[in-house]
Amino acid sequence: MVTDTAIACIVGQEIASAYAVHLLPPITISCSHEHAAFPGTVSISAKTLLAVIDDIRASLGRSGIHKLVIINGHGGNYVLSNVVQEASIEGPTMSLFSMGPDWNRARERGGLVSDRHGDMHAGEIETSILLHAAPDLVCDGFAEADHDSGDRSFLLVRGMSEYTKTGVIGFPSQATAEKGKAVLESLQSSFAQHLEALGEWT
Repeated sequence: MVTDTAIACIVGQEIASAYAVHLLPPITISCSHEHAAFPGTVSISAKTLLAVIDDIRASLGRSGIHKLVIINGHGGNYVLSNVVQEASIEGPTMSLFSMGPDWNRARERGGLVSDRHGDMHAGEIETSILLHAAPDLVCDGFAEADHDSGDRSFLLVRGMSEYTKTGVIGFPSQATAEKGKAVLESLQSSFAQHLEALGEWT
């Protein structure tokens, strides 16, 4: 129940250790409606998440901070792309991290054997990050938990439970702490491009 928040926090700490940025605490509940069939899942609406981010941005603005990077740990937060898009209409104000190219570079640098489609949830990349940075969050038996869901064309219609009974979509058996370390190093490096896009890095 804490994986996405934990990974976002780990990525945030990696970034804060390398760049002159202010790291805010996480928003721990977001848009997880596709997981609703799994007991314990708690979600807020997309409009609520949008409002929360907008309020945070306005609050930072009153303190003289006018640039914001959202570290997103959950793929279901589709609305964040629209938040960034709308906030940056009149000039670079917000960026969303990590994006597809950031993850692609990280997978390559980490030597991951799975691809982004097949390794969607609790798979090789997420388990590798946790094995490196928070191994106590990885349950025993992860090496026997692989699940290939195949095509997921109607994930938004039918939810995750249509494609996995355990919540795993991916290949945690391929995970190692060494891969996780390399993935985080790559993401840390990629963050510079987001600062550059915001006009905050030379």
